Amino acid sequence: MQPLNIQEPSVNNPNKKLVPFALGFRPFFLLAGIAAVALMTQWLFVYSGISNAGNYYSSIGWHGHEMVFAYAAAVVAGFLLTAARNWTGIQTITGAPLALLAAIWLAGRLLPLFADTVPHLIIAIVDCSFLLGLTIALAFPLIRSKQVNNIAFLPLLLVMFAGNVLVHLQLLGIMETSTQAGENMGIYMVVLVMVIMGGRVIPFFTERGLDSGINSKHWQWIERLAPLTIILYLLTQLFISNTLLLALMATVTAVVHGVRLAGWYQHGIWRVPLLWVLHLGYGWLVISFILELLSALGLVDNMLALHALTAGGIGVLTLGMMARVALGHSGRPLVASKAMAWAFALLNLGVVVRILLPALFPAWHSWLILVSGSLWIISFSIFSFIYTPILIKPRADGQPG
Repeated sequence: MQPLNIQEPSVNNPNKKLVPFALGFRPFFLLAGIAAVALMTQWLFVYSGISNAGNYYSSIGWHGHEMVFAYAAAVVAGFLLTAARNWTGIQTITGAPLALLAAIWLAGRLLPLFADTVPHLIIAIVDCSFLLGLTIALAFPLIRSKQVNNIAFLPLLLVMFAGNVLVHLQLLGIMETSTQAGENMGIYMVVLVMVIMGGRVIPFFTERGLDSGINSKHWQWIERLAPLTIILYLLTQLFISNTLLLALMATVTAVVHGVRLAGWYQHGIWRVPLLWVLHLGYGWLVISFILELLSALGLVDNMLALHALTAGGIGVLTLGMMARVALGHSGRPLVASKAMAWAFALLNLGVVVRILLPALFPAWHSWLILVSGSLWIISFSIFSFIYTPILIKPRADGQPG
């Protein structure tokens, strides 16, 4: 395994200059935190009928697209641009090229607001350019290093790019029913990145964070099946309209990832917020596929499974990973503040409100969505407030990055 290298701080650096483009995690974790707050706030206004999502996306389509291809894509960019430097020993883009990539991401968020004056084709091209640009930026160090396991991230990004293209093709009137397939491709490619990255760093972080001398359990067949089950589930969902097969695939996926998570577990994680948030995030992935099984059998609404995967799995995991990685790569102590521990807890509570309570209190469904969204906003507001100075200031130990 090739974990993200988290270095302990060594010396204080009095340098006060701002370095928001010194390494990939800095601008993209910052943008992801701000986007998480802004996009969810706008969505609650749209859901409440106070405002609309503009003339390019429909209200529902805008929410799904932006949470995947804006928020999650920014987090993925920050992860991979940072990790690739560690894996390969080759510097990934910094400075002006990194700023340009961040500007393309930002333009993809802003141009749809001016859909009355900006040609829709331009909106689509700019938005799709981000993932393509990210793939190209990562291709140079990953291909030069000839590390096959890491080169595999490039086709994942290309599939995610293709999913975004499918969304825009329907919005442009070129295809009739490609949006759902495109969003599913985007969601499951993000999940696949999280599954691969999680397998590399969650057990590593757990062992290092607890220093208990107990190693995580790994089974080679589970490690091989973990990403494969995600791929097969997506293919089944896209191309085979057989509910029994989908239920079978959901069962297998839940079992494989449940066993994987159980192997990483140690009792001591509950003392360390930076650890339990990652384990809970991965646990939501397992729960999502259990709900997919129940959905395929007609027992629960599929939207519960979808939000367990997105708000729970992707949301909780990415918040925990951003919090941990940003501390390590800024040369700061690997300890979450009490405020961040509350942010982790509130986000998980929000997922419970969104996923489990509607089944118990269906008459309160609309209000529960508003409460869940508000807890999301509070959680990421805390992250943005605490981590903005960390992300824009130099490393505390004086090292580059």
